[in-house]
Amino acid sequence: MKTSDFYYDLPKELIAQDPLEDRSSSRLMCLNRETGEISHRHFYEIIDFLHPGDTLVINNTKVIPARLIGEKEETGAVIEVLLLNRVPNMEATWETLVRPGKKCRTGTRISFGNGLLTGEVIQIAEEGNRYVRFTYDGVFEEILDQLGEMPLPPYITHKLADRTRYNTVYAKYDGSAAAPTAGLHFTQDLLEQIRSKGVNIAPVTLHVGLGTFRPVKVEDVTQHHMHTEHCIITQQTADLINHTHETGHRVIAVGTTSCRTLESMAQEDGTVRSGEMDTGIFIYPGYRFRVIDALITNFHLPESTLIMLVSAFAGRERTLAAYEEAVKERYRFFSFGDAMLIE
Repeated sequence: MKTSDFYYDLPKELIAQDPLEDRSSSRLMCLNRETGEISHRHFYEIIDFLHPGDTLVINNTKVIPARLIGEKEETGAVIEVLLLNRVPNMEATWETLVRPGKKCRTGTRISFGNGLLTGEVIQIAEEGNRYVRFTYDGVFEEILDQLGEMPLPPYITHKLADRTRYNTVYAKYDGSAAAPTAGLHFTQDLLEQIRSKGVNIAPVTLHVGLGTFRPVKVEDVTQHHMHTEHCIITQQTADLINHTHETGHRVIAVGTTSCRTLESMAQEDGTVRSGEMDTGIFIYPGYRFRVIDALITNFHLPESTLIMLVSAFAGRERTLAAYEEAVKERYRFFSFGDAMLIE
């Protein structure tokens, strides 16, 4: 299976640069993965496809303002630091992506906000990421909220006026460097309508890393090294998902991150266990899904691991045909773009 098998031609002007004023007014393509039939709706009509007893699984991670611009203390050179993961058992230390990396050897000190926050490079990882120990007075999250910027994907060139728009309305736990974008379409009002219909809403947590944007650089898909991300499923959520299947209803994943979390925690018999782990699950055609029955997702980059996951669920030919239809119908693509329901 080749990476080029997942290529499609996307006009640049279809890449959404700004979120819609009304989250739920985005378009919704509905794809029947058995027949290939496609219909065109709006996202607020998603409720028409959800049935009492179904369980909608959402990722309640929260994107932090993880992009910091500072100065190298020795020279004043501008340094950009992207926070990737908090290092466990090491106080105030983060794994980061630093640009330009060549200027940041071990021992380099960087000042942010005129010294409100300082960082020291204490170690360089094999792949070039830097481990940075921060020094500050007060609460780190409050300082980050004051100094940091949202780490928008590289294909978004517009400045985000309202940083809350790169988080879901149900975002709860800090830890992501990128948004679980399928969830951006939900409003509190729409979620309440869904609950009122008798549909369960079950949260999981997967902290999305910048590795989600990492291109697949090998031609043989199976040789791609997948990034890892930390995920959590509570006992309450696991019990609800298992009960949903036991009673003959569907589990619908909101986004590839929820899907990866569920499939990472799945047992051979399709039940889901509670717990937490670092998952590097790579889902591409040939994968046997154990948990999810339907998927809500955005439109993804050509040749990405995300379009490979969608192709595993809907079939490669049906997926590429749907994307061709989306281009023809002028759908909006990627993070701030339109959505897709695959049943």
